[in-house]
Amino acid sequence: MKTFDIKDMTKGWFIGDFEPSVFKNPFFEVAHHQHEKGYTTPRHTHKIAQELTYIINGKLLVDGQTLSKGQMFLYEPNDIADVKVLEDVDVIVVKWPSVPSDKYVVE
Repeated sequence: MKTFDIKDMTKGWFIGDFEPSVFKNPFFEVAHHQHEKGYTTPRHTHKIAQELTYIINGKLLVDGQTLSKGQMFLYEPNDIADVKVLEDVDVIVVKWPSVPSDKYVVE
């Protein structure tokens, strides 16, 4: 058995084609993110990957729509991610394929 701690991972990402990683693979990435109320994610897009976010707890404003616990949203290639945290949140993010360089900040 091996054990791991999320604190040893980079920004909550623990599966994907990067180091450190619990399971290194080019097919998908998985992260656990926690953000406090008021946090805004940097607006960005992916040219290759799709990114699914599952809300475990809390509330988000996603592209003008309020989403909360149990809901999910999917960004497809070239969609612009625009997320504001309305309540402290816990989310799981799955991105595929795993292309760590496929993130472009949008002004």
